Amino acid sequence: MNLNNLSCKSARNICIVKTLAKLGHFPTRTTEKEAWFLSPLRSETQASFSVSLIKNLWFDFGLGKGGNTIDLIMLINSWSVRETLEFLKNDIGSLSFSPPDIEHLNKEPEISILDVQIIHLKALVDYLSSRNIPYEVGRKYCRQVWYRCKGKRFFAIGLQNHLGGWELRNRYFKTSSSPKTFSFFERDSNQLIITEGMFDFLSLATIDEDLLQNSDCIILNSLAFLDRVKMFIPKYEKILIYLDNDPSGKKAASSLLNQFDNITACSDSYSGYVDLNEKLVNEGNCKKSLTLK
Repeated sequence: MNLNNLSCKSARNICIVKTLAKLGHFPTRTTEKEAWFLSPLRSETQASFSVSLIKNLWFDFGLGKGGNTIDLIMLINSWSVRETLEFLKNDIGSLSFSPPDIEHLNKEPEISILDVQIIHLKALVDYLSSRNIPYEVGRKYCRQVWYRCKGKRFFAIGLQNHLGGWELRNRYFKTSSSPKTFSFFERDSNQLIITEGMFDFLSLATIDEDLLQNSDCIILNSLAFLDRVKMFIPKYEKILIYLDNDPSGKKAASSLLNQFDNITACSDSYSGYVDLNEKLVNEGNCKKSLTLK
């Protein structure tokens, strides 16, 4: 194919996974929707480079960068657009992108988000109060989310995760929208706080807002995402973890403490309670009794 006939648009249709294979990079894990690689852009031991098998786009979580095939090849080789197109011109056929059959993945999700607003409904303000979370704290970090589930319309306190999904809580339901993953607040700090759930995070914001404002914060939203956040841990001087005082939380905390030297487990500060919010609800916002540092 003549280089002049190879547009950036057609080059973007070249499969990223096939291109990476041509360059000697292969996935360590593959699901229906994505493939995970050790980053071709930097050195790492845990895969944090994701390629969407549906959209043919990549994202490097360690760098916070992403894009299409052209962007990737330019970064890997420090090439210009013209050099990249020259490299790709003979492989349009063999490296062409064919999206998988995702008809079964495109069905209407069980949870669909209808609207996102500033929290103002009395029922949600009262719900925050019942968890001893001041309205100002809830309003700062969360939103009032209207969603549809099984044909019915509901509202909830919502905390957004870093992929755009929502953790949804009200007095009667605990659910989440897709994609489900962890939430991440970055403040360019050398200290990271990890909480297990959104109300642990909101409780910490209630008890010690200065601590949060001077730390990067990850809310796991499920212990299942612990492996995904481990890649961030070596970047920080100090990690404070607030996991539940139940068998699963204790096991996860013990695993982290055995793997990393920069972690401090803070669960002793709410000993006798399942989690930080349970202590906040039972003892109130008493900083002396909730010593967290």
